[in-house]
Amino acid sequence: MEVATLPMELWRVILSYLPLPDLGRCCLVCHAWRELVLSLDNTRWKQLCLGCPECRHPNWPSQPHLEPASWREALKQHALASRTWTQNGVELQSSACLHLFRRRKDRRVLHVGVGCEFETLRGALGAAGPYDRVVLHPGVYEEQAELALKVPVELVGLGQLGEVSLLVCVEQQCPTARLCNLVFMPAWFSTVVYKTSWGHVQLDNCNFEGAQLQVRGPGTCQARFCSFSHGGSANFLGVALSLLDSCDFSGSDAASVTVDGSPVSERNWACKHLAALARTLTSEGSPTNGVPPRGSWGKGNAEVGSTFTAEDWGKAAWQRSTGAPLIGQDTVIEDGWGEDRLCDGELKSHEQGNNQASWDYKLACDRHSLAPLLKPQPDGSLPPASSPDPHYVIPGLLSLSQELQRDPEAQLLATSIQGCFVRRCVFRDGKGGVHICNYGQARLEENVFRGLNYAVRCIQNSTIVMLRNEVRECSASGVFLRLSAHGLIAENNIHSNGEAGLDIRKGANPIILCNRIHSGLRSGVVVLGNGKGSIRSNQIYNNKEAGVYILFSGNPVVSGNHIFQGQAAGIAVNENGRGMIIENVIRENQWGGADIRRGGDPVLRNNYICYGYSDGVVVGERGRGLIEGNHIYCNKGCGVWVMASSLPQLLANYITHNRIYGLAVFCRKDPENREPRVGDGAVQEWGGERRGGGGDGARRGGAQENFNDDGEIFAWENDLDSEDERYSARRSISVALVEGNCMSHNGAVGLYVKTSEPLNVIGNLLNSNCAAGIAVLQSTQLTRLVANCTLDNSLGGVTVEKDCRVELRGNGIYDNKGHGVSFCGDGQIGENDVVGNRGNGIQVSSNADVKVLHNRVQPSQGGGAIVVLGPVKGVIGDNVLFQGHPGNKEALLHMDPSNESCVLNNNIILQHTNSCPSHTLWALENPSARPLADSTSGPSASGYSSRLTISMTARISATVESGCHNSGSMFCSIL
Repeated sequence: MEVATLPMELWRVILSYLPLPDLGRCCLVCHAWRELVLSLDNTRWKQLCLGCPECRHPNWPSQPHLEPASWREALKQHALASRTWTQNGVELQSSACLHLFRRRKDRRVLHVGVGCEFETLRGALGAAGPYDRVVLHPGVYEEQAELALKVPVELVGLGQLGEVSLLVCVEQQCPTARLCNLVFMPAWFSTVVYKTSWGHVQLDNCNFEGAQLQVRGPGTCQARFCSFSHGGSANFLGVALSLLDSCDFSGSDAASVTVDGSPVSERNWACKHLAALARTLTSEGSPTNGVPPRGSWGKGNAEVGSTFTAEDWGKAAWQRSTGAPLIGQDTVIEDGWGEDRLCDGELKSHEQGNNQASWDYKLACDRHSLAPLLKPQPDGSLPPASSPDPHYVIPGLLSLSQELQRDPEAQLLATSIQGCFVRRCVFRDGKGGVHICNYGQARLEENVFRGLNYAVRCIQNSTIVMLRNEVRECSASGVFLRLSAHGLIAENNIHSNGEAGLDIRKGANPIILCNRIHSGLRSGVVVLGNGKGSIRSNQIYNNKEAGVYILFSGNPVVSGNHIFQGQAAGIAVNENGRGMIIENVIRENQWGGADIRRGGDPVLRNNYICYGYSDGVVVGERGRGLIEGNHIYCNKGCGVWVMASSLPQLLANYITHNRIYGLAVFCRKDPENREPRVGDGAVQEWGGERRGGGGDGARRGGAQENFNDDGEIFAWENDLDSEDERYSARRSISVALVEGNCMSHNGAVGLYVKTSEPLNVIGNLLNSNCAAGIAVLQSTQLTRLVANCTLDNSLGGVTVEKDCRVELRGNGIYDNKGHGVSFCGDGQIGENDVVGNRGNGIQVSSNADVKVLHNRVQPSQGGGAIVVLGPVKGVIGDNVLFQGHPGNKEALLHMDPSNESCVLNNNIILQHTNSCPSHTLWALENPSARPLADSTSGPSASGYSSRLTISMTARISATVESGCHNSGSMFCSIL
């Protein structure tokens, strides 16, 4: 019969009346008939699938409104899965031909109910033979003692689900069994309604109301389309493999699913069949199910909000998002350090204007060691130090497949199927979701956890694999990992939880990849109590507290994440936390991009910290850490804010285009009366100090979240490493170190110092800032400024206020709009090149006690080379002073006539003559222009070794002494 003899619509009507076996036979007629039958997917195949009493909607319970890709395929998968329990027969070793003539087992159908051949379930089971089918008619069946299944049997409830209820306790003592369309309720003597310890049980479309399912290895279980309500749960003890597919768990008093114990080595017959089925189900899962494509944070994602792609993160995007200028406009700067603070000499130079002819007489100073940082790149673009606008190539997120290719351990976990496999289930409105303990193993895929106390809890050396789950609205943390637990947590959507999205403690060491962790009422990820972990390529955003919070000896690797739009800090490291924080994009957070305090000692390397509404990096009191190679730009506060009693190492960072200071070092301390405690991560605006980045009470629930029944110790804080152990393997410094950084185009001073602690500032480039390059307003202990370059800043190059102790050595101070050096404190100015500044080259005033030795100075115009004002004490000696423009009539070396306490000694003054153009013969030679190449590495260096920094610090050993100003004395310390 030809298909073309009738219209296609009529054929579809005819075929819609055929039962399933006849449709299968029609498919075998020819290719045209097969295509015709397959075209009935949304009609006849859908009717057959929904009409099957043994299964529910293919996307129940998580997405029952969403139709499957193919109803026929869904029905096929159900048919294959429902027959797993019958595949335990001995496989024939004979030929395939003889297999066709294998005799089928005769199966009887036994009916149980009022008016049937059996009135009780016990009587029917006693008469049943292997693989018989026992049909229970509607009613309630109660047994007063435990039932035993001694032969393989199939129990099926007749009618709609809920019409057949069993109040029994069944122990399976046979290799296999199947239960379908039944409601289990606990008997009077036990809440466990079904248990098996060595056989396989298959559950299809059953309800467990307040009842427990118990499977002990080597027994196995396959449950599909089942409901566990009113405290119903499933317990797996040492199972090698079991499968929960499309089940609903609600109203639990404890964990809905418990996986306890390591998988036993013994395997029953069903393990290989379940493994094959599990691999099939795993391969069906889309790698981005429930998670948008990596980097798709655009306007279509309502949860993410007004985020920007990498191409949009320029100046225009910053102004659109904040309504604020990029830098330097309407900035209020402490202590009067605004753009309108010009001294008399600077005002004179501005009034004279920028006479281009004066540059013809200027010494060439563009060959210093940091000059390559200012030159255009090979592609013609400007480097960050020279560009007036920020142009950074923001790294994108890696996909899960890319991460797995880089990490063999994660790849092995992603493909492993062992223990309990929970897929496409819903856990809701109860205490706990899945609990894994005592070396247990579980795999969770495409599940939904909502309205629980906690979603997943993995402890005691257990292993978990979580892929493409949704964890939301938990009252505590979403996922807990404790006591050396580990595993893979990838491509999950974890949001809107009352505590942290992920809570890692007590030596747990998971791999956390490509998740979305957002909208939490606390932090996104918390690592504490010796917790570890590898946190990579995640989107962590819009959390009320820190995106990643590390404290109490937590030591994770946080790499390649995008952490943005948080309501506190992006990353907070407090209370002796550590960690490797590498190559993250931290942007648009309300507080500091990274906040380090109270013994926090992380490595912060190669991150992009930008567009924050406060400071880029905050190092609070007792903060430590290596801050290296980061790009810190376009923050509304300072680039880096460092407070007293901290010992950070800032190496090779680009700190540019921030609205206030590039780097600010302050002496304000945390309040002494506030005791550090778990849950007190926030330090509000105490005396003007920046707030702690963890958020208010970020670990308030630290002890409250412990569960006694898990055997976890309450006082886990006592198990922390000692300070000696923590720092034995780390480079030790006694003075905060700022080395090889680039601080440019910031809205105020490039480096602002107001501290009572010593500070070493070595080999930094400070250029094009909207105020002075370096301003030292308070420094009761010695601040060493060595081998830096301050260039083209809107005010002076270096400003040192009264009563400050500063050593200024080996620096290049060029082309600033004010004085090159304005010095009112105590210390030494030695071996510097001060050229082309519009004010005085070096101005020493007030009651300064200073030695000015071996400097080379040339003013630009309207100022002197060295000017001594007021009752200055000290020595001005062995300096070389070059005349700038011939029209400049200011004395190159000027000192108040009334000054008798300052000694002038062996200074050389070079001036122009009418007979010889002297400026063509002058040059900065022997040595060349400072800073010198052998005294700094610069921010372009790829890394800093411990030996390099220690040796650099050791070389700066000169001590500034006040007093001893005998005539002719000289004090010089050569690097």
